[in-house]
Amino acid sequence: MISKLLAFFQQEEVKTTGHKPELAAAALLVEIMNADHQLSDDETESIKNILFDTLFITADVADELLTTAKKEVHEATDLFQFTGVINTSYSYEEKVSLVESLWKVAYSDKQLDKYEEHMVRRIADLLYVSHSDFMQTKNRIKAASE
Repeated sequence: MISKLLAFFQQEEVKTTGHKPELAAAALLVEIMNADHQLSDDETESIKNILFDTLFITADVADELLTTAKKEVHEATDLFQFTGVINTSYSYEEKVSLVESLWKVAYSDKQLDKYEEHMVRRIADLLYVSHSDFMQTKNRIKAASE
């Protein structure tokens, strides 16, 4: 019985640490898309463009990564499995850039929902991005979307 419990927890550990940084970042972008419970084509296209531009991957690979990220988000129980990977893999500047990308998704449908804003704030906090950088990225993207 004890060996079965140990095996179960070891499997769980492998699952939660198995994400690659690219998938973790894509999953966080999907979290923003899902935050307002209104999926729009603009948000999906925004995520694809961000993945294409920041990861220097083909459009097909960006589509595949987005599909995988959607599946991972659907199965996820918390944000820590994604933010933990980002915290160990990204520099501070890369984290700020990711927060800026989260704002791009939030503003891609030309309206900021309170749930999207809350989710970006929560993710930024989990990534240890300063409030100043959080606000600067928000204002930069807001001004660009108007």
